[in-house]
Amino acid sequence: MTTLSDSVVIDRPPEVIFKWFTRFTENYRSWHKDHVLARWVKGNYFEEGSVLYAEEYLGGKLEKLSFEIINCVPNELIEYRVLFPESVICSGGSFLIEPYNDGSIFTATLTFRFGGLLSKVAGKRIEAIGMHMKEEGENLKLLLEK
Repeated sequence: MTTLSDSVVIDRPPEVIFKWFTRFTENYRSWHKDHVLARWVKGNYFEEGSVLYAEEYLGGKLEKLSFEIINCVPNELIEYRVLFPESVICSGGSFLIEPYNDGSIFTATLTFRFGGLLSKVAGKRIEAIGMHMKEEGENLKLLLEK
């Protein structure tokens, strides 16, 4: 297994960050220039068992992704699993929000199957995903601190 992780300090309390996520489908396109759309296809927002469909460009290629929410602790954690066919490579990820001084540390993670083998076969792709995650963190900071 290989896990990508990116953290950013955001000068806002966890409640503000989580509130932004409760309007995820409305906020998705403003989060990153490569985001196309997001919509809930099952359930409501980040309730366990809800399914989110999203389209975004990664490394210049349009990706159509579906995620099932497996755990949500308001103001703290959102965990999801990636659905087929992407689940063959990426098992899931999370958004963790931790209090830090007067703000928060926001950490996004993605876990990939195959570990070192994946890096050899899809190194540039993993690099593009890592850059995208970093940009999302920086953009979220800018959106919430302005």
